[in-house]
Amino acid sequence: MKFDAASLQRRFLALRENKLFETFVIFVIVFSALLIGAKTYAIPENAQTFLYLLDWGVTLFFLAEIIVRMIAEGSLRAFFRKGWNVFDFVIVVASLVPVQDSEAALLGRLLRVFRVLRLVSIIPELRILLNAFLQAIPRMGYVSLLMFVIFYIYAAIGSMFFHHINDDLWSNITISMLTLFRVATFEDWTDVMYETMTVYPLSWAYYLSFIFIVAFVFLNMMIGIVLETLQREHEEFDRSQGEGMAVEVDSIEQRTREMDQRLQRIESMVEALHERSSDTQSR
Repeated sequence: MKFDAASLQRRFLALRENKLFETFVIFVIVFSALLIGAKTYAIPENAQTFLYLLDWGVTLFFLAEIIVRMIAEGSLRAFFRKGWNVFDFVIVVASLVPVQDSEAALLGRLLRVFRVLRLVSIIPELRILLNAFLQAIPRMGYVSLLMFVIFYIYAAIGSMFFHHINDDLWSNITISMLTLFRVATFEDWTDVMYETMTVYPLSWAYYLSFIFIVAFVFLNMMIGIVLETLQREHEEFDRSQGEGMAVEVDSIEQRTREMDQRLQRIESMVEALHERSSDTQSR
């Protein structure tokens, strides 16, 4: 049987798009994660050798799988143009670092842990979640900056008024910010409040106002940003797949624009006919 580059690419492309092959790759990724977890236990030496061989088998499978994807892409430039392909390539190549009898053994074991992240590049839903998180970071940064300002102000006030009550919690502004983080996460925050209320009975207003601003307002703002970004990423994914509500809305908008253009052309024709009839009557 004669194979040329085009037929080989088509075969590898069909293999890459095969759902059974994709499921098997996911299974191998999960299996590699279990191997890494098994190595953290005290196991016999012969079992360690067996796990070592299995680990290298998984590494060679990942190497073969990334080669299949590179050939299926058609060219290295097209392959490395996609960020997730670059991510997978780096993870697979890093996994080739020896894990035994080498100064880089610790680095090799550490890099093998990150092979679990390949699930993100394989499963589209995980890619959507991660993309939404990365897209939301800049907007969340401004909310975090404002939260830091609120933390700083409240920490300064707390350190001024409460440091003589409990020096472990309010000795300086840094410790006070950590205490306020404990309050914001509702970790035994009432104990902190009741302790200061023995000296300042109205100090409950300090804690409740802080919780309202940080926990109820800013944290919900962050959740809203993430949800909005996640919805936008889902719409972009649906558009790329040609399905979903976003595609239907785009189709309706496109048909509406086409109808508007047709109506404008009809109006232009009617106006032209009206002008012609007016000229004819005037003659």
